[in-house]
Amino acid sequence: MTKTVLLCGYYGEHNLGDDALLAALLQQLPASTSALVTAFDRADVEARHGVATVQRRSPRDVLSALRRADALVFGGGSLLQDSTSFQSLLYYAALIAAARLQGKPVLLWAQGLGPLRRRRSRALVRALLPWLTAVTWRDADSATLATQLGAAKADHAVDAVWSLPREQWLGQGGAIVVCWRPTDWLAGERWSPYLQALAQLAEVHNREVLWVPFHREQDQTLLAALLAEGYVPEGLRQRSRQVEATSPREAMAVFRSAGLVIAMRLHALILGALSGAPVAALSYDPKVKACADQIGCPCADLASPHPSVEDLSQQWSSALDQPPGSSRLAELVAAAAQHRELLRYLED
Repeated sequence: MTKTVLLCGYYGEHNLGDDALLAALLQQLPASTSALVTAFDRADVEARHGVATVQRRSPRDVLSALRRADALVFGGGSLLQDSTSFQSLLYYAALIAAARLQGKPVLLWAQGLGPLRRRRSRALVRALLPWLTAVTWRDADSATLATQLGAAKADHAVDAVWSLPREQWLGQGGAIVVCWRPTDWLAGERWSPYLQALAQLAEVHNREVLWVPFHREQDQTLLAALLAEGYVPEGLRQRSRQVEATSPREAMAVFRSAGLVIAMRLHALILGALSGAPVAALSYDPKVKACADQIGCPCADLASPHPSVEDLSQQWSSALDQPPGSSRLAELVAAAAQHRELLRYLED
């Protein structure tokens, strides 16, 4: 008998990282299950993945879908957090409570936990943890926080996007690809050293610079805004063009032909590495720095004092045309297999 599984996540929001998480989750679901996916752009998700969807921004529709489902899976990302809002945390807590009161299993697959900035948020998650059927955390910090909040067992692996197929790198001498996003860490003039270092890197090595927005709404206007505000050096402006990728697979096609991918978004960094490309990170969030440490690639932490133009240019030059070690990537891919084991709870 086929089980219907409600997959709850930040899907259909035009974010390639979340699209990659959904692709990884769907390929790991047991054959005896049928997916029902919460999504904002339902038509896009249905066309891309061939699954049934429910409007993720309608709590009434999601709760109705839960009543029809046999299990609830929180699929990747960090849903139990209050940086978005406490109301968001309450919403996901209500879903967990509703599922358990209906006698249905609740699995947290490759989840991040936190931040939980409010005392009431920590109290709520502490109360929720015993209700969960099984969990895999995506990183050590999440597992540690879960233990601090009373979880008896807190297994962690790596981000589930590492389970997607690897590609062969073709980019020796290729373009420099940047996947950057707006962030308060780089407001106004604070962009300047990074843009100057990028301009210097591209000029010295005679490379084109491709800007790939990873989140359609948040990232797509970044290059235009930086140009309009006058922060982009003229030489960099002439070498730059924006490239649209509408799926993780399209993004990987760009990455595998790159001489270097400089990523701010976590999943751009992972997909770049899975493409076999040389990678470097700009970390606006601890999860990005942690991933860069796992890969062994250069990382500039935006929460630290800004490096000089020369230091950045040297750091990126050292990574150019130098892919990460294959054995290290193989270890990360193998670690992601732990998340697949969690989904055995859904088997008949």
